[in-house]
Amino acid sequence: MRENLRIGVVGATGVVGREVLANLYARDVPVEQVQAFGSERSKGLEVEYGEDTLEVERASADAFRGLHVVLLATPAEASRTLAPAAQAAGAWVVDASSAFRGDGNVPLILPGFNTEALGPGFSFKGRVVSLPGIVTSAAVHLVEPLRRAFGVVRAQVTAMMGVSSAGVRGIAELEKQTADLLSGREPEPQAFPHRVGFNLVPQVGGFMVNSPWTEEEGGWTLEAARLFAALGETPVLAGTAVQVPTFHGHGLVVNVQLKKAGPVEQVRAALKTSPSLKVLDAPGERVYPMPMLVMSDPAVHVGRVRAFPQAPEWVTLFASVDNAGRAAAHLVDAGLKLAERPA
Repeated sequence: MRENLRIGVVGATGVVGREVLANLYARDVPVEQVQAFGSERSKGLEVEYGEDTLEVERASADAFRGLHVVLLATPAEASRTLAPAAQAAGAWVVDASSAFRGDGNVPLILPGFNTEALGPGFSFKGRVVSLPGIVTSAAVHLVEPLRRAFGVVRAQVTAMMGVSSAGVRGIAELEKQTADLLSGREPEPQAFPHRVGFNLVPQVGGFMVNSPWTEEEGGWTLEAARLFAALGETPVLAGTAVQVPTFHGHGLVVNVQLKKAGPVEQVRAALKTSPSLKVLDAPGERVYPMPMLVMSDPAVHVGRVRAFPQAPEWVTLFASVDNAGRAAAHLVDAGLKLAERPA
């Protein structure tokens, strides 16, 4: 790691931003090499960095000068303004939002899948890199070892997404709704289209224009196609996003259609070859993935691996992922890799 490296974390008071700071600290990045940024509302607040604290500065083009890497843990509308500003200030930029995922001029990078594209031997326009969404990330890591071993036609995903997907606002809303409902009061939804407390909402984010698909769901298909295109194959990834009344972590039911059917034992063995996955699959002993087990674990947990006797080319599995922790790890992985590139 460069001794003079300076890293800016934007959205430092948010769910993912705080995880980014914890990740940097765990990787022994000195406090003097890190700056925390936020909105005007967050300016002056202090955030923890190990045993130290960082004062949050207002994110602006002038504030980014002198930084080598800027990590954006911000909503898409903020990233669309901040990314060009940080790029103009001379920094490498990694964005975790959906702002640039569909822009062919901005590399879409999934650490552990195509990280090499950030290396000095690869050239790309500009200084901005985009990360796929967490559901896409988990699903691609699940599909890739199966694609290598058997070939994959498509993967259908049902993602049960915790409210931290909507940030601090989502967590606060579930806390309040739970208290209201336990007190006999019917809460009014603010962060979500309907009450999420003690409920399931089959909509995460807004719907695409003239489409029955939400932007979250449509993003999976687009992002997976971009990532797999470099391999010469494009397994189709599609499904349904459901907002569930849990705070952290996502659960994914994934149905994968293989090109060549294989016994479940071989499917499980293929999954174990991926360093991004942790196989927990002993259902008779009540061992399987759950969001409560995956917190602070960078791996995607996968289990309940099954095949249909009448259609052996279809495999079903269940996975859990720490959404905030994994987003933060991806931001830091990509940012530190970019820091190795020539200025």
